[in-house]
Amino acid sequence: MDGPHQHLAQDPRLGPVVEAHGPLSLEPAADPFRRLIVSIVRQQVSMESAAAIRERLFDAVEITPAGIQAADDAVLQEAGLSAAKTEYIHAVAAYFAETDVQAFHRMDDEAVLEELTEIRGIGPWTAKMFLLFGLARPDVFPVEDLGIRKGMRALYDRDLDRAAMSEEAERWRPYRSYAARYIWRGYEAD
Repeated sequence: MDGPHQHLAQDPRLGPVVEAHGPLSLEPAADPFRRLIVSIVRQQVSMESAAAIRERLFDAVEITPAGIQAADDAVLQEAGLSAAKTEYIHAVAAYFAETDVQAFHRMDDEAVLEELTEIRGIGPWTAKMFLLFGLARPDVFPVEDLGIRKGMRALYDRDLDRAAMSEEAERWRPYRSYAARYIWRGYEAD
């Protein structure tokens, strides 16, 4: 089978974006827990706001399960987390204090999604971001992401609902994670 770039370059809509941006890679995060915390910080805020909150949070607290469990709520909220997100990262820290993050590498995508979405504050978007950026899984399509939805609408030059986007993305299997990265790149470049 062709690699992701060759496969996606053959697509009539996505191919020009692939050609414009060249080969992209997926690398697992050095610290998947930290990457999951970043995804929680990014929930429903602009990338600029998320970057500022992330910087303050990472300066204020050791980003480990123990470090977050030990952090006072006031410190987390001073870094810019809402009360809800403070609760969420505490729930994630408690979970990961008891769970070996390496176990996720041995699980299939559906099992990871199921496991993570049982944690308060982690929904499908956050779990898919973990699969894509934490574990570098090659076939994840995060239709829940606003950038993906805007990019798909631009790519298809029409309004598509999430079901139609997911259906269109089926032809990019088994490389939908790479397709998502190209869609983000194409959308950001416009």
